[in-house]
Amino acid sequence: MDINAYIESGILELYVAGQLSEKENKEVYDLMLKHPEILQEVLEIEAAIVKLTAAISPRANGHIFGLIKNKLKLGDKEVKVVSIEKSRYDWVTYLGWAAAIIIGAGLLWNLNQNQQLETKISNINIERNYLETQLEDTKSDLVSSKELLNALRDKDIIAVPLGGQGQFENTYAKVYWNKKDNTIYLDAQGLPDAPAGKVYQLWSLKLDPLTPTSLGTIDTFNEDENKIFSIENANESQAFGITLEPEGGSDTPTMEQLYTLGVVSQP
Repeated sequence: MDINAYIESGILELYVAGQLSEKENKEVYDLMLKHPEILQEVLEIEAAIVKLTAAISPRANGHIFGLIKNKLKLGDKEVKVVSIEKSRYDWVTYLGWAAAIIIGAGLLWNLNQNQQLETKISNINIERNYLETQLEDTKSDLVSSKELLNALRDKDIIAVPLGGQGQFENTYAKVYWNKKDNTIYLDAQGLPDAPAGKVYQLWSLKLDPLTPTSLGTIDTFNEDENKIFSIENANESQAFGITLEPEGGSDTPTMEQLYTLGVVSQP
């Protein structure tokens, strides 16, 4: 890029005056960040405008009257001038300040537009990153859902319905047990959220004699939207049960808090 040609094009003067489009403002702003020469030129243009507005004051032009007298060869003669009542306001000075204020306002507006543009770009980037994250999460969920469906459709999987017990008769759950890889998929959609300080615990049961073996607590039950949990089970289970236990789980099931129970069907 020819920096000198760009500076001499006049676009920087229009930028300072706030006369460019939003897109053009953004282009100039980006070039100012990349090229110190362009930034310096903009600063010099702004300084020149301030000097010009200050120079409009008539106090800075007193020597002009002397030059006119010399040209007219009036020397030191008293010159009668038709008196015109001085205006109550020094309009020329005020116009100079007004011009400075207008230009200053233009510079502030231009700066504000650049800041707004940067904010918009930042927001767009944040939204794009969010959407990309959501897309990746969706892809991951689809893969997990497909894997789960394939597992549940396996011809060798055993489905064990768990019905509600006692005062919890309206609850329900279902165990899908794949004995080939010792995996259980627990669908616990029919259980309410666990109260504070409590967790659900899944048990593998042998019925004669009754021997419970803990398969672990479901610590993320309340946070999980799907309520489907993968659990390892290497036991020769004859039944499954779910109880509500204190956080951390129990060594033996609390039978008063037995929510669901289901017996494995014999082949």
